[in-house]
Amino acid sequence: MTHKVDFKNVSMEGVESSPVAAALAGLRANEARYFKNKYDQDFIVIPVSESQDTLDWISKILKEERDIVIASKPLETASLLVEGIKWVFVFYESGLSINVLYTLDNPKKRAVGFKLSEGMEVPKELETKFKFARQKSKLAGIIRGSFFVIKKEY
Repeated sequence: MTHKVDFKNVSMEGVESSPVAAALAGLRANEARYFKNKYDQDFIVIPVSESQDTLDWISKILKEERDIVIASKPLETASLLVEGIKWVFVFYESGLSINVLYTLDNPKKRAVGFKLSEGMEVPKELETKFKFARQKSKLAGIIRGSFFVIKKEY
């Protein structure tokens, strides 16, 4: 069942099983605020059980580009198409959020981003491949993030 993420009244609906559920819900709300403020778009999340194709697409990019397989259980996805950019998100039980920014008309502006919820450890599959920068968020606390550029077509 889909639901719109409310960034004013942060809810843990859909991510309750995470050991860092409050921080992950804040991270998800932070994304919702960004899309509402920048693009006037609602941020709708879908349980992975109803969006396996979205998870498969991101998993394929991770595997083919960097040989990464995420060990944590995926909980929800979100997908938006805004101004010629396909934005796709997966939120994992560990507190990890992965997003793909995929411009439809410019192959040089495509990337995968990783965000770690406050309180979670860097996942083993990412710790030797990336350095994480910190940023503060009123909704999510301290977010650690990293990214890589996508080279192939998906």
